[in-house]
Amino acid sequence: MYITISGMGHYLGMDVFRLGQILFLEKEESNQHDMEAIKVCMEGGAQIGYVANSTYTRAIGTYSAGYIYRDFERTAKAKVAFITHDMVIAELLVETKAQWNKKREEYIKAFLY
Repeated sequence: MYITISGMGHYLGMDVFRLGQILFLEKEESNQHDMEAIKVCMEGGAQIGYVANSTYTRAIGTYSAGYIYRDFERTAKAKVAFITHDMVIAELLVETKAQWNKKREEYIKAFLY
C-alpha cells in the first residue's frame, strides 16, 4: 500500500527525504480544512507534509488519506519508496499484508452492506 506525500513546499522542502527513510503519520483531527488530514513528520517531530487526499496531489496507484484514515488509531509509519523531482511516495507500514487484506475486506463488506 503506497501513499503520496504532498505539501512539502510549505515545510522543509524535498531535500529532507531519503529512500528508506521512516516517516511518522499522525491524524490531525483539529484540521478545519480536511476532516481526514494526516500530517507527515520526520524523526524528531518536524512536520514535512501531509498524506495527499486529492486527485490533484495523489499519484495514480497510491491511496488517499481518506482511504487509510480508519486503518490506524492515531499514528502510523511509512517508508519512503520513491522520490521524484516534485513527489514522494511512501509505503504504508501496517502489521502484515494478511492483516491488511483482512481489514480491507472488512471495510469493503461494511461499506457494501
